[in-house]
Amino acid sequence: MNNETDYNNQTITRGDLKYQGKAKSVYWTNQADILWLHDTNQATALNGKVHENISDKGRLNSAISYLLFKHLQQHGVITHYLKHISETDELVEKLDIIPVEVVVRNFASGHFVSRFGVASMTALTPIVQEFYFKSDALDDPFINDSQLIALHYATAEEIESLRLKSAKINDILRRRFAEINIELIDFKLEFGRRTDGDMILADELSPDNMRLVDKTSGQSLDKDIFRQNKGDLTVGYREVLKRLEKLEK
Repeated sequence: MNNETDYNNQTITRGDLKYQGKAKSVYWTNQADILWLHDTNQATALNGKVHENISDKGRLNSAISYLLFKHLQQHGVITHYLKHISETDELVEKLDIIPVEVVVRNFASGHFVSRFGVASMTALTPIVQEFYFKSDALDDPFINDSQLIALHYATAEEIESLRLKSAKINDILRRRFAEINIELIDFKLEFGRRTDGDMILADELSPDNMRLVDKTSGQSLDKDIFRQNKGDLTVGYREVLKRLEKLEK
């Protein structure tokens, strides 16, 4: 791994490991407001209880995330993404991450089906937005607005902003995937605060944190392949990347 890159006419050097996540390593850099992310080949399920090393997964996630972040930025969404460095590495803005996962559901799938007893792939109108407290130790429990406020994780105004930003991102991504005959079933978003308090999109955008289904075949193109032990996870990821890359030409 190359430990240096250029950004905004300055040399960025990768420093010590800040945090080892389920599917990425996060490093400090010589710039206090910039972090260096490395996408690993690890695939996880059940909050990390199941994990496996899958060749080429890191490269695929990094490439897909880059294309989706770039597309959102072109449509006015402010994100932490700064630069795609290599096949598996990127620079991002350092944020104060809000310990909340925002799950956006366009169709019933996963836990939503088992929790409410509805048929899988039922279209949801309006779209469903759910908040979960980010804690592997607690299995990411559901958290509501009043709990977020009482625990001082977000204000009422910030919660409304999270909802509006998530809805906008959903609209943009659904249209993008529709262009390549893919349905965006649901996905998870994370946000962080800048030093001025503004909340912007963080984390990643890949088949690791979204459900994607081919509109014609109904075939899963996401991590459900791994969760359900249905074959080679990278087949779906490669297909998503191939279709997204065609839109760039």
